[in-house]
Amino acid sequence: MIDNQKIVVVLPAYNAGKTLERTYAEIPFDIVDDVVLVDDKSSDDTVEVGKKLGIQHIISHPINRGYGGNQKSCYDKALEIGGDIVVMLHPDYQYTPKLIHSMAYLIAKGLYPTVLGSRILGMGALRGGMPWYKYIANRILTLTQNILLNQKLSEYHTGYRAFSREVLQSVNYELNSDDFVFDNQMLGQIFYKGFEIGEITCPTKYFPEASSINLKRSSIYGLGVLKVSLQYRLAKWGFIKPAYLTK
Repeated sequence: MIDNQKIVVVLPAYNAGKTLERTYAEIPFDIVDDVVLVDDKSSDDTVEVGKKLGIQHIISHPINRGYGGNQKSCYDKALEIGGDIVVMLHPDYQYTPKLIHSMAYLIAKGLYPTVLGSRILGMGALRGGMPWYKYIANRILTLTQNILLNQKLSEYHTGYRAFSREVLQSVNYELNSDDFVFDNQMLGQIFYKGFEIGEITCPTKYFPEASSINLKRSSIYGLGVLKVSLQYRLAKWGFIKPAYLTK
């Protein structure tokens, strides 16, 4: 806890059996009160590893719901068990859990209600092995999004995020996609509700066991991101009202 605020780390998992233990070992339990593991019907031993580690809150999807669907289960459970600050951390060890302190304190002290771990600040993405084509696509998409959303984030595509309870209860994330574009829809919802988003520099690692999407899926994701950004701008101008931006 920080200032009597319960901190819950949620782990949206898919075939994370080889990396879950390393990720879990670095979670700072001096402030983290609970961990939620949601397994999206993995074909490996993710759930068994989670049980071995003693994770008390484990949810196993009977069918694969997708990355967004996984996060919905994560946040539902985190709120159910009383989380005041919820940190979403990928269990593939691509992001270091050692930043949980910094991210949680920014929220606990009332500085930002949402904090992102940015791979772009400090060039952490390239140093960590991010492919050049993904880096360039990230920069182009982020520039476009900043223009359409009238914001100044260094990136919108990190999978390392922390939210206050107020944010999670204010946005209707259940209306978002079950696919990867969920992340961008949620950031759009947060900005649309008038919340600010802070960022900290986050080193990252790219290696065979770390999750990643192929070029085809990346292209579909990119088009989805552009659609979300356009919808946001048109909603701000009063031309449309996408369901996920209303509650």
